[in-house]
Parts: sequence; structure tokens; C-alpha cells
Amino acid sequence: MRQATMPSAPDLFGRRKFWAHRFGTAPFLPTSRAEMDALGWDSCDIVVVTGDAYVDHPSFGMALIGRLLEAHGFRVAVLAQPDWRSAEAFREFGPPNLFFGVTAGNMDSMVNRYTSDRKVRRDDAYTPQAEAGRRPDRSVIVYAQRCREAFSEVPIIVGGIEASLRRIAHYDYWSDKVRRSVLVDSQADLLVYGNAERQIVDIAHRLAAGEAVCDLIDIRGTAFCRRDPLPTFVEIDSTEVDRPGRVDARADPYAAQSQACDTPEPSPLVPLRRRERAPRERTVIRLPAYEAVVADNVLYAHASRVLHQEANPGNARALVQRHGDRDVFLTPPPIPLTSKEMDRVYELPYQRVPHPRYAEARLPAYEMIRFSITIQRGCFGGCSFCSITEHEGRIIQNRSESSILREIERVRDTVPGFTGIISDLGGPTANMYRLACKSPAIEAACRRPSCVYPGICENLNTDHAPLISLYRKARELPGIRKVLIASGVRYDLAVESPQYVRELVSEHVGGYLKIAPEHTERGPLQHMLKPGIGTYDRFKELFDRYSQQAGKEQYLIPYFIAAHPGTRDEDMVELALWLKRNGYRADQVQAFLPSPMASATTMYHTQRNPYRKQSRSSDAPAVPIPKSAATRRLHKAFLRWHDPNNWPMLRRALERLGREDLIGNGKHHLIPTYQPRGTGEQAEGRRRKGHARTQHAFDHRGPNPHRPGPAGPDPDRASPAPARSGARRLRGRAR
Repeated sequence: MRQATMPSAPDLFGRRKFWAHRFGTAPFLPTSRAEMDALGWDSCDIVVVTGDAYVDHPSFGMALIGRLLEAHGFRVAVLAQPDWRSAEAFREFGPPNLFFGVTAGNMDSMVNRYTSDRKVRRDDAYTPQAEAGRRPDRSVIVYAQRCREAFSEVPIIVGGIEASLRRIAHYDYWSDKVRRSVLVDSQADLLVYGNAERQIVDIAHRLAAGEAVCDLIDIRGTAFCRRDPLPTFVEIDSTEVDRPGRVDARADPYAAQSQACDTPEPSPLVPLRRRERAPRERTVIRLPAYEAVVADNVLYAHASRVLHQEANPGNARALVQRHGDRDVFLTPPPIPLTSKEMDRVYELPYQRVPHPRYAEARLPAYEMIRFSITIQRGCFGGCSFCSITEHEGRIIQNRSESSILREIERVRDTVPGFTGIISDLGGPTANMYRLACKSPAIEAACRRPSCVYPGICENLNTDHAPLISLYRKARELPGIRKVLIASGVRYDLAVESPQYVRELVSEHVGGYLKIAPEHTERGPLQHMLKPGIGTYDRFKELFDRYSQQAGKEQYLIPYFIAAHPGTRDEDMVELALWLKRNGYRADQVQAFLPSPMASATTMYHTQRNPYRKQSRSSDAPAVPIPKSAATRRLHKAFLRWHDPNNWPMLRRALERLGREDLIGNGKHHLIPTYQPRGTGEQAEGRRRKGHARTQHAFDHRGPNPHRPGPAGPDPDRASPAPARSGARRLRGRAR
């Protein structure tokens, strides 16, 4: 058998520049016709339509893609947060010569606007003055339709996180139904998923060379619609790759941690042996059709499983899914960027500030990343509730140390208001920099959803020395007083390197460090693909020891998720007891939010575990789902066990669970027998009434983007604060 290798890709910057490069670099990409005229352009080549305010910073997608296309010689304009109620705003620059690039922004528009309780958020961090309601629900669909109305002949390319995570039939939490691929609903010509640098550059140059958009069917990381099959591909049915039903039991490291499946599956490390004769690059797997996954939860879970198995750029095959009379065809994921390419992307001529049109308006999302530096992309953690892997991939893409240090100096010298403190060196996680599989061949062939669950893979390099070196060099730069780490630390990796923990705790923690054990009990954790709480305890022991040695009073702030699939009421009781024993009191909490394409969302919708082969057997255990509003409120209440307003609800739950031993006035009790005046049932009734009004407005208003909804609270992830005698409680903070 041929040894697997990671496919190569042409140099991202290796193409000859488009002729318009003679116009040079724009101070800011133009956001109006007047700005375009001032640059001497008679037209634009590409118009990027985005739901975010335009900030010329590499953490904002429209700036990164715009500057990259500019570096290739194209004239790029940004249409930021246009009025979507008519097509007039979309005619601002005239018809672009090549295409419209449409994105909802840095967040899915539904996640951006609604909480996990389907309440309307009061603000939008990506809008000036945090003003809510400046983008439509399902922004990709609405913006694409307006672009089509404005100039019907111009190709439309959709991308970004919203398009990426809705590229096939997917469960949508806000409408509580399975929706079609956003490519079909938006009627776009092409969808790019994942980090889109390679795709968008290829698309721009090929359209500029005169190719038709309908002929761009061989670009990795894209999706397109067809009415007829591709004749050069050998099609196999997904049930041949991963047959729903009973199979012979084989050893599986994930099965050892799970009680939710009647028959273990083959290990993800075992390669699939069907149809080996067909070249992988000419094989396409047919997923169950949209209509089938709507009607059958087994097929939905099966399709989700196959999609996640075909996520490694080294061995992924193309996928196709029928939607009515059309196929949605997905090419394999894009090839990760090299360090050299990453360096050039992040060292493009960004101004690193919001566009001058916003004057002194406050932009909360910009304030968070103003003095931060991205050092890596991707995550191999594979947490089931997170979509980072589905978007950025599990292979870590690293910048070089020298490039990162140059950017720190650029921030120091050019960003207004810099006081000598770098707010973050990180990415999706803080400490996966330069961590990778020890064997390129194994990396290219692996199908495991996580490199760290149920334990750290023996093939994973966990050496934190390059990151320690980077931290030391960064804080030694002239003019740098402090380098903080704000990205989430993967503590199960950190404990493999006590030297890293020492470095982190001694030099880079600003009083408290946020980490995410998410739960304490085995049931929820095995459905999250998270390590046991014992790993957290080991990290905390190192954290406390090195804090004491450094002479610093520092605290861990752990985050928890309520109502995650696999969580029972009994699990929340044990978590509440753990919180009380450890002196943590959460100020604000949040229930699990089923985001598109996440494996935990599949569990939520189907009550099935997509990490296992699906069985139609009636005795196959279902994943417990805390789905009702009452159960979700109860699970959140257990995280705030100390709040008197929650005590009546918790007393009833403890009595129902046979845990009356936890009701009393002693230190070993969870909930007291007494009720302070003005708390409890009356306050709970007010909350329920307010929630009902908001829910009624949401249900009857639907996803209408033209009418703002009622304001509602914006709860944060559970962030318990250490309760200390004689000292104030540390406020819980959003992630």
C-alpha cells in the first residue's frame, strides 16, 4: 500500500500579480465610491461584503482577505454592514469586474444575535458603539440575494465562518429544523470553507484569466452545485464507507470511555479499506440526501460522522449531497499554509485600526484584540461542542518566531494607545504552537477526531520549548513591559511540560487565568471529548505551586457548560458540589448552544453519538439531552447554587432525585432550608414571564431581519470566582 503523504500546494504568493498592482497599496481598502475615486480607480475587481465593521487588522476576515487579494494586484473594496433592506447599497461601487465576496463576518450571524436561550442580544461587539441590529439574520443568504439583485451577472462567492459551517445540510438551533446547505439557499456560485486564502487567490486569478465561475470545480476547500455528476469521479455511497448498523466489535480507545453505544466501532486509526482501487483524488462519497437526513436521525448522524472523518487534508475525499434536483459537491479541505506563507499573510500592510469612517466610535471586538498577536491557527483538541476544527482544521499552522517578534515591534511602534502590554500571544488555543504529529505519514493518514482524547496520542509531539523561547524573546523586546496570555490554555497538554506552566504562571498571568474543564463528571466529559477533572487538579497543583514560588497571588477561573448533551441532572448535582467544595461561585452562566456542524449539535438533534457507527437497533442507548427549557434552566441553576433565587427550583430537583441529604443549613449541605425574603419563587416567576415574552416575540417574529427584536440578557459562559473570606469575589468573565 502506498504510504500516505500530505498533498502539496503551490506557493500562496507564487503567482504573477494582476495588472492593477500598479495602483499600489491603499491606506485603507475603500468603503465608499468617493474613496475609490480618490484612489484613481475606475472600477473594483472584487467587492467584499461583510456583516462586521471594517477594521484593518488581520484578526478581521475582511481585512485579511482584502489585503491578500490586494497583494496579488487586485482592486478590493469593502462594503461593511450595508443596509440590506434593498439592493441600492450593494450598487455603491458599481459591478465588480470579478466577483462579490460575501461573508457574515467573524461570527455566525445567528450566534452573534441570539443567546443559547434564543433571547436577542443587547449588543454586537463587531459594530460601532456595540449597536445591535446592524446585520440581518442569516447574513450570508440575505447579502448574496441583494448582490444578485444589484448585478445579476456578477459571480458571488460566499465564505467565512457562517458559510463554512453551513456548507451541507445542517441542524439549525434557532429554527429547530434541518436546513439546506447555505450554498443552495443563497444561490451563490461558489462557497469557500475553512481559512480561504488558497481558494480565494486561485478563484480571483482564474476569473481574471477569463475562466467561467461554473468551471471552477477543482479547487480544494470549495463547494458548488451541479445537476449532473462529475464524469471523472468514481462515486461510492457513504453507507459503504461507514455502514449504519451492527458491526463486529474491535478495540476502540473512544469506546472505553463511552456508555452510549451498544457496539464498539473500529478505531479511527484503522484505515477504511473499501474501494482501495479507486484513486482517492478521484473518489467522491455520496452522503444521504437533504430530504433523507431531514426525515431520518440515523442518517443525519451518519452523514455528520462521515463529514468529520473526511476532514484531514491528507486523506479526505470529496463529498456530494443531493438537495432536490441538484447536488452540492464539496472538494477536500484546503492544504494548510506553511510558516512562510503564514508570515507573509500576517505581515501585509494592515493599519491595525478601524477605518477612519468610524471616527471615535467604540468597537468592542477591536478593543479585545488591539494589542494581541496571532501565532498559530487550527486545533487538534476536537471538542465536540466546538467548530474550530471544522473551520480551521486540526493541523496547527504556525508563524515563525521572527515574524511574531516583528509584529510585536510593529504594534509597539504604530498602534495608538500602546502602553507596553501585549494582551495575548495565541490563537484558538494558547499552547499548541509548533505541536504536531511526530510522523508526517501518520498525520496524513489519521482519522481520529482528537489528538488528546481519551488520552494524548503517543504520536503527538508535546514539546513546549519553542513556545517558551517565544515568550522569553517577546518580553525581552525593548518597550515591552508585559506579555499576557489570554487565549485558552489546553491544560492537559500543559501538564506534560511543567517548565511551560512555570513560565506561564511566573511571567504571563495577570492575576487570574481562564481555563475550561467544562464539567467534572464522566458522562458529559466523554460526550465533549474532554479530559477528566483529575487533569485539571494536576494543572491546578502546578499553577498554585509556581504562583507561590513567584510570590504572586493568582487564581484559576474555570469555565463550565450547562445542559451539554450527555448531561443528566445527577451530573449537575455533582458539579455543584464540586464548585462548593472548591469555593467557586459563578456570576454568570450559559447553557450549551448547538452551533452548526459541531458533533455535539448532532447529538442534540438526533440523541445519537456521531463518534460511533449508528445502529437502528431499538436497544441502542440514546444520548441524554437536556433539551427542555425547564431542564436547561435547572442545569444553569446548579452552576449558580449559591443564588437564593435558584434555591426553590434546586430544592424540588434534589427531592425528586432523592438527594434530600443536600438540603440543610450545615456546611456539608448544598441548599439551605430557609429562603431569604424577596428571593425565590417571586423572582423566578418574574424571570419566567420575561423569558416567555421574549420567546413569544422570537417565535412569532421568526428570522425576519427587517425588524429588531426585544432586548434580552447576554449571559456569559460559567466563570466561577473564588470565594475568599475578607476579600471581594473575582467577577466572572466571558471567554
